[in-house]
Amino acid sequence: MAAIGAFFSGQVNRVKDVANQQQALTRRQSASGQDFPGSEHRPADRKTWMAELGPERLRVHQVVWPGTHNSATAEIGVPFVTRPFAQCQSLSVYHQLATGCRLLDVRVQKDRRVCHGPLVASYTVDVVIDDVRRFLSETASEVLVLEVRTEFGHEDPPEFAKYLVERLGEHLIPQDEAVFRKTIAELLPRRVICVWKPRNSPAPARGGPLWSGGYLRDNWINTDLPEKKFDGNLASLAQQPDPAAARRFLYRVENTLTPQTDNPVLLVEPVTRRIHRFARFFIAQAFARGLGGKLQVFSTDFIDGDFVDACAGVTKARVDGAA
Repeated sequence: MAAIGAFFSGQVNRVKDVANQQQALTRRQSASGQDFPGSEHRPADRKTWMAELGPERLRVHQVVWPGTHNSATAEIGVPFVTRPFAQCQSLSVYHQLATGCRLLDVRVQKDRRVCHGPLVASYTVDVVIDDVRRFLSETASEVLVLEVRTEFGHEDPPEFAKYLVERLGEHLIPQDEAVFRKTIAELLPRRVICVWKPRNSPAPARGGPLWSGGYLRDNWINTDLPEKKFDGNLASLAQQPDPAAARRFLYRVENTLTPQTDNPVLLVEPVTRRIHRFARFFIAQAFARGLGGKLQVFSTDFIDGDFVDACAGVTKARVDGAA
């Protein structure tokens, strides 16, 4: 009985911790505001926000890439059964790109199906590639990063690197550190930086059509507490080489939270919504602490237009010399 009582007491305390941390972030946001260089910018068309900034002016290292976490999970699992425990996006990959997302995070398993975690799988990765190709066919100057990794606990799909090159070959930007200093115009007509992260297969070779995992890095902070994740993200960002222009890799900050087994709420959406609305505040705090120049990739669950606008705004400010 004592153990049961301790368990329920712990659950109650975890709920209180979440509420207290949300309130603390809200107070901090009210006191400090969420303005930053470019915060007023709104693209005329989010589908072509890079083109609006000028392919000849915009350099790869200036972009704050709006990304999605677990991008291919809109229709994952069984509705009302397993889906709420694995779904991190409500839009298809195509509609994420059309909304302005420019970095995709796709997890696969041995049979080339998209998955999230060890159990929940979905359609084949062909659906993702078809969505990417559709978006590319409808735009001319939008460059995107496609990260594909073998999900934890799974085996690599056989000959998957060959598959990616066959499906995306004419669009692929070869692995070359000089890319980070180039303008978008200098990359065209190639428009996809494809990062392939296998678990056991050989990593993509230098100079090849695919990029190895070291070119896209992050520090995953595994928590469902919003202030802990917020401050942890700032601390990790502070440790990165400064500025982004000097790096030869992309660094990702994820404005997301992960359900934890010691908290009664295990569904993805209500957990990640605890931090979702603080994206602009995070960017503002990064600038307030002198870290604005270190921002590179900013990812979220359930991406929306305001998140894209914030990233595009900082990018515009960099191009204009205001950030």
